[in-house]
Amino acid sequence: MSSLSKAFTSSIGKKFVMGLTGLFLISFLIVHVSINALIFLNDSGETFNVAADFMGHNIVIRIMEVGLFVGIILHIVQAIILTSQNNAARPEKYAYNKASANSKWYSRSMGLLGTLILMFLVLHLYHFWWPTKVAVYTHQEHNTFQNIVMIFQEPWVVVVYVLGVISLGYHLLHGFQSAFQTMGWNHKKWTPVVKTVGIWFSIIVPIIFALMPISIYLGWIG
Repeated sequence: MSSLSKAFTSSIGKKFVMGLTGLFLISFLIVHVSINALIFLNDSGETFNVAADFMGHNIVIRIMEVGLFVGIILHIVQAIILTSQNNAARPEKYAYNKASANSKWYSRSMGLLGTLILMFLVLHLYHFWWPTKVAVYTHQEHNTFQNIVMIFQEPWVVVVYVLGVISLGYHLLHGFQSAFQTMGWNHKKWTPVVKTVGIWFSIIVPIIFALMPISIYLGWIG
C-alpha cells in the first residue's frame, strides 16, 4: 500500500477527509443559503429565478456540482467507517463516566443527525434539483420559484424540511469547529473565534432555510 493510500485509509487520514469535505460542504451552504435568501425580496421570485437559472446553466457551477456530490459521498462514507471503528474500539460502556458529562448530546449523535440530514437531502434533491436538471438538459423553461411555492403548500413537506434543517443545525454545532480542529487549525487566539462563528453559523443558516418553507406556507411570500 502506498504512503498516499495509507494517508487516506488510516484513522487520521479518514478524519482529515471528514474535516476537508466538511469545510467544503460548509462553503456550499453559504452559497446555497445566500441564493435561497433572495426569495425574501418578495418580488415574485424574479431575482431568485435569475440566480437559480445562472446556477443551473453556468458550466463552472455545474463542474463544481460534481465535486459537491463527490464531497457529500466521501463525507458520508468516512462518517460510517469512523463510527463503526469507534464503536468496535469501545465494545463496553464506560462504567464510571457518563457520556453526558463529557460531551453534548449532539456530539454523540452525529450519526443519527447525519442520517436524518441524508433523508432530508434525498427529498430535497427530488423536489428541486431533479426538476431543474431535467429542464436544463431538455431545454425547457422552468420557474424554480413557482415550483417552490407549489411544493411548500403541503404541511407535511414543510414539517419535514423544518426538522431537516434543525438536524442540520445540531450537526453543524459539532461539525463546524470539529472540521477546523481536524485540519489542525488550532490557535490559542483564533480557536475561540472559530467556535463563536460556528455557533452563530449553526443557528443563522438553519433559521434562514426554515423560514423559507414557513413563509411560503403562511403566505408571507408568493
